[in-house]
Amino acid sequence: GLTIGRLLMMALAGLLVGYMVARWASEAKGHGVPEVMEAMAIRGGRIRPRVAAVKVLASSLTIGTGGSAGREGPIVQVGSALGSTLGQVFGFSEERVRTLVACGAAAGIASTFNAPIAGAIFALEVIAGTFTIRYFGAVVISSVTAAVVSRSLLGDRPAFTVPAYALSHLGELPIYIVLGVLAALVAVFYIRFLYLAEDLFDRWKMPLPFKAALGMALTGAVALLLPERNVLGPGLHAIGEAIAENFHLSLGLMAALLILKLLATTLTLASGNSGGVFAPSLFMGAVLGGMVGTVAHMFWPTVAVNPGAYAIVGMAAVFSSSARAPITAILIVFEMSNDYKLILPLMLATVLATLLAELLFRDSIYTLKLRLKGISLQRGRDVDVLESLLVEEVMVEKMETVRTDTTLVEVSDLFAETHSHGFPVLDENGALWGIVTVSDLDRVVADELPRRTPVADFATPRSRLLTATPNESVSEALTRMGTRGIGRLPVVAVDDPAQLIGWIRRDDIIRAYNMAITRRAELQHRTKRMQLRNLDNTEFLEIELKAGDQAINKTIQDVAPKLPKECILVSIRRNGKMMIPHGDTTLQIGDRITAFVAVRDAKAVHACLRKTIT
Repeated sequence: GLTIGRLLMMALAGLLVGYMVARWASEAKGHGVPEVMEAMAIRGGRIRPRVAAVKVLASSLTIGTGGSAGREGPIVQVGSALGSTLGQVFGFSEERVRTLVACGAAAGIASTFNAPIAGAIFALEVIAGTFTIRYFGAVVISSVTAAVVSRSLLGDRPAFTVPAYALSHLGELPIYIVLGVLAALVAVFYIRFLYLAEDLFDRWKMPLPFKAALGMALTGAVALLLPERNVLGPGLHAIGEAIAENFHLSLGLMAALLILKLLATTLTLASGNSGGVFAPSLFMGAVLGGMVGTVAHMFWPTVAVNPGAYAIVGMAAVFSSSARAPITAILIVFEMSNDYKLILPLMLATVLATLLAELLFRDSIYTLKLRLKGISLQRGRDVDVLESLLVEEVMVEKMETVRTDTTLVEVSDLFAETHSHGFPVLDENGALWGIVTVSDLDRVVADELPRRTPVADFATPRSRLLTATPNESVSEALTRMGTRGIGRLPVVAVDDPAQLIGWIRRDDIIRAYNMAITRRAELQHRTKRMQLRNLDNTEFLEIELKAGDQAINKTIQDVAPKLPKECILVSIRRNGKMMIPHGDTTLQIGDRITAFVAVRDAKAVHACLRKTIT
């Protein structure tokens, strides 16, 4: 049982963990995976070598004395730190260092769960955020090697013994759908509650060692509420009970375990101790699935035969919806069970839970920490530079136009004089009627129409016309051109498709592309120079401009002289589109500005852009 001596030991462990983290490696605080993702995103995969040593010691103290946390997050960070250190020692490029970081993460998961496929997919799905061949080969080799070494030292046994469950009745599928919905709700609550508690601990004006000690003591106090069951540590024994064929947990006990495990994990990690969120999410998923299976068995005993099957699916669903890693969740259960008979309900509940969690809350348990720092990950592919430019930035506002009553011979002469390939056609009121192109002219010449034929008789009317609006990205406009194989688009007002305000051509887009490439190179260079400084004293700010703010309707070059010297305006998000700011960009109401700034200058940046400091 839990004694006063054990509580004191937990508090002392928290004190030591807090001291080590505050003194030697702040990255070792918490569950570690977001710090690895941050290193991949903005540091070229570079992690300080000391992080591995501090993380091992801090996590061992936290988990070993009873902290409610898993070992998977720490081993991912330790493996990633080792990979990063090797890359730095041998002077590898950033891309190769990132690859080694992903390899370390894959090896950690593969060796912990004895699941090499899931380890590789976790590294690609969560850490790298891409399945490109650049990462795939090295990550798979690393994962397989780690699993082989682990099996030779620890034996060829998975982390859990999973019975060979199967879908016994099609009537179970609606029950698994309900489980998926509940898993998403639990996962979203888990994410928000954890970070709310972390924010509360961060606001307390006391040294980190005392916060961590208090968190561990409170975790022990939570365990005292259910002395006959241990909610401390990773909880692997309880998971094994929940998924066993001789399932015997009561409904009330599982509900208590779910609530207390959530509370204990939050207190352990939010207070600054070191451990993972992977195993606790599996624990909560297992007891949630067991509850759903128990209720279903009570009402439909011939359909829902064994609650243990629902516990397995619940594990995958809660982890997947909290980490937004459905492929990893599905494969890890598949590898542990060595049986695909449960794959249909597993895929159904896991994917449904992940999609619903994404709708309810956009961030995963890993990416929320990054967003709170102002770091927005672009996963899966490089950002199309044309997505950072709006049509209004590159369109031509002054252009030759023709009227609907302009004759064929006049249009022909105009094409010859200007060497243009098309003109907007306006009606008698100046509204956009359509467009006339060289192709239209060639067609009517071939048809030998009279020279006095009005342009309205052979031009393309607005009803058949593709147009662009000024607030669209250049990438969208280019895609629209490609669907018809055309070289130009009229730009019309958002609220009035008959009001012509500009003209965008392929030549304009080529110039825009070159401009965007130049901007991105300049931004990367400036950001890299900032990253070479002590990143512990810098942060990302996200500021939303509102009515009345002093920066509204001013250009970047107007506000730049007032900004602190150590400040980079990284991006502007407007109407769901991301823009790279430049001198003549005009700031508008609703713009979300991301700035990279020294911590000491954060208030000064707010003061320059906002009406009041918030």
